[in-house]
Amino acid sequence: MRLFIAIKLDDSMIEALSDYMDDMRAAGVRGNFTKPENIHITLAFIGEYGNPQEILDVMEETDFRAFDINLNRTGDFGELFWAGIAENPELTNYVKRLRKALADAGIPFDRKKFSPHITLVRRPIYKNWHPDKAPKGHMTVDRISLMKSERGKNGMIYTELGSIEENML
Repeated sequence: MRLFIAIKLDDSMIEALSDYMDDMRAAGVRGNFTKPENIHITLAFIGEYGNPQEILDVMEETDFRAFDINLNRTGDFGELFWAGIAENPELTNYVKRLRKALADAGIPFDRKKFSPHITLVRRPIYKNWHPDKAPKGHMTVDRISLMKSERGKNGMIYTELGSIEENML
């Protein structure tokens, strides 16, 4: 099964990002917009892996304390337009600890440099649109989720397999 570890966003963040995407559509931007129920921040992409409990065990054993995040910019990775998270040492340090724990446990993951972002549009087409402002949003991250990704008839379906909450080790 295809797995990843993520931050699921709260309703106010999802609403802020959905409103921003609605504004993009109204301005003529086209592309494959992320469905509100799929909006998240990927912390570690595992890919195909048959034992989700092993991953949940590693997550449980990795020191995690709640922290705040703020939206503050937009950008693109070629064919992917995203909203970005303000620099956040707590988030960065948690991801380092998590990825080290995954590596120590022999669980494979995509080792690309962590760049906290939220995918808004894949393959965007925007001729005369230029983002003049970033979406605004703030939330406290108090939970980390293990997610399963499956292709459905109408796009990707993400299902939470388990989660951890603050576990000050």
